[in-house]
Amino acid sequence: MDVPDNQILGMEKKHKLCFRSIQDMIPARAVLYLMSFSGFLVSFMMRTDINIAMVAMAKMRLRSENSSNLTELYCYTSVTNGTQSFEDQKPMEEGEFDWDSTVQSAILGSFYWCYILSQVVGGVLTQRFGTKTVFGFSQLTTAIASLLIPQAASLHFSAVIALRSLQGMASGLTWPAMYALVGIWIPSNERTRFMSSFQGFSFGIGLTYMVCGFIIGNYGWRVVFYMNGSLGVAWCLLWWLLAFDLPHKHPRITRRELNYINANIGENIINTKDLKVPWCSIMTSIPAWSIGITTFGRIWVHYTFIIYGPSYMKTILGFSIQKNGFMNGAPFLCSYLSSVVFCYAADFIIARNLMSLTNVRKMFTAISQVIPGLLVLTIGYLGCQITLILVIWFVAVTLITASYAGAMANVVDIAPNFAGHILAFAQTIHMSASFLSPLAAAIMLQDNPTLERWRRIFAVTACVACGTYVMYQFGGTAKEQVWNNPNRKNNSGSVRVSPENNQLIVNNKTDPERGDG
Repeated sequence: MDVPDNQILGMEKKHKLCFRSIQDMIPARAVLYLMSFSGFLVSFMMRTDINIAMVAMAKMRLRSENSSNLTELYCYTSVTNGTQSFEDQKPMEEGEFDWDSTVQSAILGSFYWCYILSQVVGGVLTQRFGTKTVFGFSQLTTAIASLLIPQAASLHFSAVIALRSLQGMASGLTWPAMYALVGIWIPSNERTRFMSSFQGFSFGIGLTYMVCGFIIGNYGWRVVFYMNGSLGVAWCLLWWLLAFDLPHKHPRITRRELNYINANIGENIINTKDLKVPWCSIMTSIPAWSIGITTFGRIWVHYTFIIYGPSYMKTILGFSIQKNGFMNGAPFLCSYLSSVVFCYAADFIIARNLMSLTNVRKMFTAISQVIPGLLVLTIGYLGCQITLILVIWFVAVTLITASYAGAMANVVDIAPNFAGHILAFAQTIHMSASFLSPLAAAIMLQDNPTLERWRRIFAVTACVACGTYVMYQFGGTAKEQVWNNPNRKNNSGSVRVSPENNQLIVNNKTDPERGDG
């Protein structure tokens, strides 16, 4: 029986409407959250896979003249000072390449040499080309380099350093690019919660250590780079289809959501392409310097765990590659959940005016680096009390995520129009800790990983973490800076972008929260 054409058209229209209604149920902001989370997850999988792979790639080099003081087998025996080891006298795993601690440190730190140099470039490129282009090509470059690392390692360690530097240069563009998108897409009352999507990086680190530990133990370290590089390429395809720089350019956003975003992104959010970036004001801003300096301390602590955590668990605790990956990865997997809790707690406190926004940022910043700094100091004095060490390790790593309700969210508070540029400036400062931390550790270890030397590393980490927070305590603020909106005169008037015609709309309203800096 033939179906009339008008009935067929009606059925097709109904199916399209049904599909459209399903699309409308998923806010564009939710899709952006998922892409942000998964983007940082994949980015950090490609960034940190070499930290755990290095345990299998490099041979352990020990100084025979100090053999009486070596503690690389500190917790390897089945009973050491009455404490049972998890490894039951399993032999230390042998690496493939004869790389000393200096070469290993250079490989691990080379990513961050160019990473910090590309921060400001990321802000400039994002302003010109948009987040979609900058973030997407950054990920693609990192993925291709990851696929080439196994061949480079067989060629020469300098080739690995070159590829890691290229990855660092590309990855340095990602954070300023995504921060710039937050001010445009996310209403002010949702920004702290959206910041939890950035914790995809913690999930990525945890997943990398756990999955890669298993893969290396069963299939070899080369498979790790092939897997992560392929994931990076696949993610880029999804990003290109689903991400858009401006809400009103999104083809699938509903009018209701677009109006909501436009009404709540803040009166002083304007089209930054029409603005000259106030670099002089940013670089002389005490709040911006405070964010950069205090976060330097947090990054130092974080990268002590990220980069040298696997080494400590191998040389002191005596974990196998599989157990090493699991124990290093578990805290980072849970870090995402803790970041959501911290961000929601911050929003709860702010919404009910229990504390000022400035004090909320300072409190969570202290939680994220002062407490972990003190906890890491205790790890070196716990000997082979494996359970207690792992508990403290777990707590310290999860507390670090409180920074995304603290100083990291503060970047958007002080100047939402230039959040990407401020982050680029701050990251140029604080990401230097990402290569200074492993460099300092390599100098203190010197191919002689004794427990005493690890205690020195942890002590320096604690001092840096607590010392840098002092700057933020006295110089940090959540007040919007006057240079955020140069179009505003006489402390009144604000500008925002019309979604219909992309024209600037001026609102004459005094902003009592504006501050200097």
